[in-house]
Amino acid sequence: MTAPTADGTARRGSRSKLTPEREQELYEAVLDLLRDVGYEALTMDAVAARTRSSKATLYRQWGGKPQLVAAALGGCGSPPPPLADLDTGSLAEDLRMLARWAARDAVQDTALLRALGHAMQGDAELARIIRESLVEPELVEFRALLRRSVERGEMDDVPPAAEYLPHMFFGVLLARPIIDAEEADEDFLVRFVDTVVLPMLGL
Repeated sequence: MTAPTADGTARRGSRSKLTPEREQELYEAVLDLLRDVGYEALTMDAVAARTRSSKATLYRQWGGKPQLVAAALGGCGSPPPPLADLDTGSLAEDLRMLARWAARDAVQDTALLRALGHAMQGDAELARIIRESLVEPELVEFRALLRRSVERGEMDDVPPAAEYLPHMFFGVLLARPIIDAEEADEDFLVRFVDTVVLPMLGL
């Protein structure tokens, strides 16, 4: 098996060449299986069968199931622009834009969060790869977004409460279907920003 790199992929020198279209096909199949059966029941055999690939190719390309899942989460579909590129000139509008991005794929993303949440608690390797390749880079960019607001003079400093904003966004996505029997759509998430997040930041 190929040793994975820090970003959860196999080392580039040993990877076969796949077209971008083929990679997307594989990623979509992985995420569909993840939503359908959960992480524990998702197998490389099932991915190989769904995508008409050989299991050896999957291992050679990604190294293992945790790496393949992380790559699929980070590379499937047309993701929103990275947070590093989010700078409307106003923190309030930046956060509203972030809410709109979260709402765009809320139904599918919530299903994935549920599928992965329990699995990450019981699989230290999966948790490490997801945090290193997806969560931590986004947190770095989110903190930079807040610092830019201070540099613009919108806030005197980043308040301690801002540390909990990522938790709150994830919590809202997961909680609304349970509490209101509705997904967290754009209107709901923008109102959440306006009535909860911005007052919490003193804006």
